[in-house]
Amino acid sequence: MGAESKPQALGEVGVSDVPRLETGISELDRVLGGGAVPGSVTLLGGEPGVGKSTLGLQVAARVQLAGRRVLYVSGEESPAQIRLRAERLDAIPSGIRLLAETRVEAVVGHWAELAPDCVLIDSIQTMHCDRVESAPGSVAQVRESAALLAAAARRTGAVVFLIGHVTKDGSLAGPRVLEHLVDVVLGFEGDRDHAFRLLRALKNRFGSTQEVGVFRMDASGLAGVENPSEHFLAERSAGAPGSCIVPLLEGTRPMLVEVQALVANSAYGMPRRTCMGIEDGRVALLLAVLDRRSEVDVAARDVYVNVAGGVRVGEPSADLGLCLALISSRLDLPVPSDVAACGEVGLGGEVRGVAHLDLRVREAARLGFRRVLTPPRSAAEVENKECERVPISSVAAAAAWLLAESRGSSA
Repeated sequence: MGAESKPQALGEVGVSDVPRLETGISELDRVLGGGAVPGSVTLLGGEPGVGKSTLGLQVAARVQLAGRRVLYVSGEESPAQIRLRAERLDAIPSGIRLLAETRVEAVVGHWAELAPDCVLIDSIQTMHCDRVESAPGSVAQVRESAALLAAAARRTGAVVFLIGHVTKDGSLAGPRVLEHLVDVVLGFEGDRDHAFRLLRALKNRFGSTQEVGVFRMDASGLAGVENPSEHFLAERSAGAPGSCIVPLLEGTRPMLVEVQALVANSAYGMPRRTCMGIEDGRVALLLAVLDRRSEVDVAARDVYVNVAGGVRVGEPSADLGLCLALISSRLDLPVPSDVAACGEVGLGGEVRGVAHLDLRVREAARLGFRRVLTPPRSAAEVENKECERVPISSVAAAAAWLLAESRGSSA
């Protein structure tokens, strides 16, 4: 039996300065917090076709080209199929060790023989172990397989990436305990009809969960996007009613996205509400606020909301921009092309402050926006010589501002 551990003071605990394993993909390293920690297990989940296996193969290629040993275990594809997928990469990573195996004991055996620095499992739902009699993909098999792989990672110090499927509602398939067994949980989001993909950290024991990575899918695989705002606004149609630019903040990275709204006459008794890229409940709340706290009537009309580029908006700082897009569509008045809007809207119709407004305003100014509609208190706190802050106190004030702008431009 091993020696029992003894209590010790937290200040006396030594912290080993273990360098992180950089994947060579800057957007992924950003989300991981600078790279993968040796001995850690990362779970990568996403919908079918979003690019999980492609990202895994690119990680294997970059790590192998950096002089590290890589073991790629596939339970869904044969080595020949993986080689065909690797043909799309700029340089075929010929040194990667491929293993088509679903039995965890066999994987661990080859693992001990090859002593890799990085192991990729595609996918964890196809793995099974001998000690469990249920079928692969069952709760017991997924839990036990992940536990054995995590134990091997801790023992050898290798970085492990587990690729997992998601259910219809977007959550990771398998038992919830799987998320507790791993160190990092990454969610790969994106619409297969759009080229952009977002990588978010849902759990990260070694870094922040606020960072986001932006990728673009092209013929050679996934490419990191250093300036996502420019790409999201590349196809923007300036001067069209129902559109407003919103500066979001993902971790420490500001991004400008276009929020679109269409308010139309209802052809049926019950008005329709269709939302893409933003929560339905949030849109319903803002519609009720507009109807009660302003003179813009939208309650009895069909409303369609979309965030261009396949981006999903989750923070309330987009409330003012969405309200402005709804007002613009209902009144058929375009928002000026040099204007962006940022602020949270309360149930009383008031516009509340948001965090890190200076970063958002700076990003808007960098891309040529000369005015940003902000909460009244925040407008006085942020200084930027290239961009004017327009204080907006309520949704009614936003509607009045848009009407005044349209009169001024037509005069």
